[in-house]
Amino acid sequence: MADDSNGDHAGRGRGRTGRPPLTDERRAAFRQEIARAAVELFVDQGVTATTGEQIAQAVGVSSRTLWRYFPSKESCVSPLFAAGIDAIAAALRAWPEGAPLEDALERATSGEGLMPLPQLPRVRALLRLTRTEPGLRAVWLQAHDDAEPAFARALADRAGLTAVDLRSEIQAAMLNAALRAAVEHDAWRTDADGSGAASTHSEVTSTVRSALGVVARGIS
Repeated sequence: MADDSNGDHAGRGRGRTGRPPLTDERRAAFRQEIARAAVELFVDQGVTATTGEQIAQAVGVSSRTLWRYFPSKESCVSPLFAAGIDAIAAALRAWPEGAPLEDALERATSGEGLMPLPQLPRVRALLRLTRTEPGLRAVWLQAHDDAEPAFARALADRAGLTAVDLRSEIQAAMLNAALRAAVEHDAWRTDADGSGAASTHSEVTSTVRSALGVVARGIS
């Protein structure tokens, strides 16, 4: 992708020159592109050996452009970690009365973005790095911290509340913890014997469903 200055070279007195600002949709797509490049580099050569300049080069932009999108190299993967938040919140709002929580969230958690559901070996490998890389761990935990208010608001909407209450906040915290525990369990379990063998998608989905089944008994 070519470097987009987003107006850095705007002319003075003659109006703007160069490329117009990115749309929100294109900006989001560009952030995902950067995230995928960062994952490849982190997994292939390690976080310490990877520089922001290398990530920028991988997507064909300048370092200056990269740092306008992300404050650190580790934060470049945040779009992957945060990808499922909106989908899960929407599924919670649409959760029918009497339907199992696992079924309500099946579609939202069946892609590669369950903050993220580690369907892809590279994403699973990235999650394993969060055990030993404090910068990545902070980004992973921040994604879940950001998710909790969204889940609480969705649960409050489902209950017909005009504002989030303590019950919604507790339910959201339980759900958030279950999702994080499930994907970490899967990612870390695949490397427990030193082989790094990956779970199948059905095995990952089963782990998530089991976690949701546990938390559903406290959310109704």
